[in-house]
Formats: sequence, structure tokens, C-alpha cells
Amino acid sequence: MKIGLGLPIAEPTALPTWARLADDGPFSTLGLLDRLVYDNPEPLVTLATLAGATRRIRLQTEVLLAPLRQTPLLAKQAATLAQLSGNRFTLGIGVGGREDDHAAAGTDLKRRGRILDEQMDLMHRLWSGEPHSDSAGPIGPAVRPEVLFGGFRPAAIDRVGRWGDGFLAAGPLEYMATTFALARNAWQQHGRPGEPRLIGQLNTAIGPDAVADEARAEMIRYYGDANFANAMVTTPAVLRNQLARLESLGADEAILYCWSPDPDQVNHLADLLP
Repeated sequence: MKIGLGLPIAEPTALPTWARLADDGPFSTLGLLDRLVYDNPEPLVTLATLAGATRRIRLQTEVLLAPLRQTPLLAKQAATLAQLSGNRFTLGIGVGGREDDHAAAGTDLKRRGRILDEQMDLMHRLWSGEPHSDSAGPIGPAVRPEVLFGGFRPAAIDRVGRWGDGFLAAGPLEYMATTFALARNAWQQHGRPGEPRLIGQLNTAIGPDAVADEARAEMIRYYGDANFANAMVTTPAVLRNQLARLESLGADEAILYCWSPDPDQVNHLADLLP
């Protein structure tokens, strides 16, 4: 099972340092979350910057809220990032459930799932080099990035089989077991060969108590709910146990999502890996 890192958002200017440390270490992927009405760095711009600061590590949105964006431009941005990074970019996609994000983008919260389905249909056509419409030609580059879907409801996970290459799971490990099974079932129902790629996210902060406290504070600020911070992994023993359990569920990759902005987290976590 591969191990990736989710990047913190509290100090964006430190992210190139995180990226270079991770690129030199044992990690497979750098993930970055997405919001609109929040002071996080915009993920596509940020990951493009980090692509230039790294050599081999993959770059992944985790997850990008696609309905907030204009579809042809999103298709072009994702294809460009895949092309210029040497095919190291993974487009992790979700719909987003916060009313303020959709209000700022001018999208209908109640239609976000249908909007995403329409977006995926168009983006797949554009990535294959087809014209946009009768009145507009192809939109290059004709490059298809790897596509992963995140979500919690069966209808959302069904998109893995319809449009995607794999599934991004979050939440308790018991819940991941259920959503992994739904993703595998969607894959089979849509007649896809092989297996979907399965990724599980663990919120992590390893180090002194002050590091864990800072990470919990950042997580609570982001989610607005203290309960989310209760699932944070803060000790090596718990981290090793959860990684072993995640691997037993069939995960191909674990993303250790770091909420502490301290770049030393990269080295602390690297020292714990085989």
C-alpha cells in the first residue's frame, strides 16, 4: 500500500517546502483540499506550483468541488496540469455540500449532483479531443487525467463506475469498508474491467502535544465541528494500527492528511513508515 500526504492549508507559503521534503521521502502523493468561501489556497494553482518544485511525486485534488467551476475551463486546466507535470496529476472530484460555497459560485446546491454528471460527460469528450459543440471546436490539450471521486452517498459513489478510475474514502475505518464495497460494486455494475483504485484518508498529527493541539484547532476551524477532530491520529502506535487495518480493507493507498502546518511533520511521518 502506498502512502501519500494531505497538505495543510494554514500556511500556504510553506507548501513548496512540504512538497520538496515529501518528494525526497517515501511518499507517493500530495493531496490538497478545496473550498471557495475559506482562506485556503486554490488547489489547481497551488498544485501547478508544486509540480514545478517536485520531480516524481503525484499531485492530487482531494477533492476539488467541480460544480463550483466552469466546465470547459476546468477540463482545460486539469488536462494542462496533467500534461505539464508529466502525467503526475490526479483529479479528485466531489460536489461540495456547503451552502456558502455554492452561493458564492452562483450554483444551485440542490442540483450539484446533476451538474457534476453533466460536467463529467463534457469533460470526457473534451479530453478525448472531441469538439465542445456545434458552435465550438475541440478544447486542448486532449489529455485525460486520472479521475477519482469522493463522496458518502451511494449515488455519488456510483460515479466511480461510470466515470472514474477510483474512489477517495474518508471517515471512520468501518465506514470506509462500506464505501469501498460500494465503489467495487459500482465498478462491476458498469462493466468495468479490473478493479477501481481505492484510497483512504487518515487525519494525522504526529509529534509533541502542541502539534496535535494546533492540528485539532485547524481542523475544527475548517469543519466548524469539534467532533471531526476526535478522529485525528496522534501517536505512532495508532497510526501503524490504522494503516494495517486500511491495507486489510484492500486500500491501494493511504493519504495521511496533515493539519499541522509544521513541515517537520513530513520527516516525523517518514520515520514511521517501513
